[in-house]
Amino acid sequence: MNVISNSAEKQISWSTVVMLTLGFWLSGSLLLDSVIIPGLSASGMMSLGGVASAGYLIFGIFNHIELLCAALVLTGFLVFYRHHNFTHQKEVWSVILSGLMLVIALVYTYILTPQMGGLGLELNLFEPTTTMPAAMVSLHQVYWVLEAIKLLAGVTLLSWCYRNACRLV
Repeated sequence: MNVISNSAEKQISWSTVVMLTLGFWLSGSLLLDSVIIPGLSASGMMSLGGVASAGYLIFGIFNHIELLCAALVLTGFLVFYRHHNFTHQKEVWSVILSGLMLVIALVYTYILTPQMGGLGLELNLFEPTTTMPAAMVSLHQVYWVLEAIKLLAGVTLLSWCYRNACRLV
């Protein structure tokens, strides 16, 4: 009973994992921000009473998916840092940027989404609100700034990982 084990077959291609995860995450964010939310707004659903609970449900699910993606991306870049796949400066910045993306996902999940969901609830059925609260406007501004930072960091990390993967082949 001789068993030959080849450890090279069992290794994970972290470049592939990171690139697929970043591609899925960024494309999902762009789809949500540029198609789904404007579509809901154009159809008039943003003025309905149940939009806060629907938004909380949609963003809550997506935020948890974002947390998984951020954890995978950070893990991949920590592996790259350990194996010195990049230059030292890119190694440090890749860990910083992927950590920043994890922090943004945490802020979305545990701060922004619950706050926005709470502000959007109509607690008085006899006096429906017709305007968006001022606090909601500032939370939307924070969301869009964080979304721009996440997109820039993600595209930067994706391009570094792609260049590194093409160079290794």
